[in-house]
Amino acid sequence: MEDETNTGSSSSSSTKDDALTVGECQKMIQRSLQTPKVKFLMDHLKKAGCEISDSFIKAERCDDMVSGGYLQGKGIVVCSNELRLQDEVNQVVLHELIHAYDDCLSANLNWADCAHHACSEIRANHLSGDCSFKRELLRAHFGIRGHEQECVRRRSMKSLKSNPYCSERAGKDAMLAVWDLCYNDTRPFDGAP
Repeated sequence: MEDETNTGSSSSSSTKDDALTVGECQKMIQRSLQTPKVKFLMDHLKKAGCEISDSFIKAERCDDMVSGGYLQGKGIVVCSNELRLQDEVNQVVLHELIHAYDDCLSANLNWADCAHHACSEIRANHLSGDCSFKRELLRAHFGIRGHEQECVRRRSMKSLKSNPYCSERAGKDAMLAVWDLCYNDTRPFDGAP
């Protein structure tokens, strides 16, 4: 798989012994496309002039320990060897589609720009449900108060650290600079899930 940080963004995961085959994952992607949130986002991509083709989202075995990635101008990869459950595939598809939506709406989105990358990561982690209380419990993160925002910060920084154009300091500074604007930007949804 290509280095996603040059052209897009990735979702992190840990290796699973009972991971999906590429074929199983592709079937789960097709089921994911029928979920209400994914359909809603796909409809808004189409309305924005960025209709998604059948080959835009594909399952692959990935070398890096990521669950998926958005590759600017190429599409979305869902890493079959890092996933086991339909719910995981749904979440990855939704997360990466938010990156595609941001890319569609922002003619000048530059994934090498730490602030641009940080903003899309904040939005994707916040709006995809990636930082829901249930997901955080499954990751053994038990904070109650402010857990969702802390998760969004943690997971966004993890992605920014993988961007060769963003040092850890530059990533932190960028995230702080864009936090309020990007965290509160829930387009195309009415609010965060």
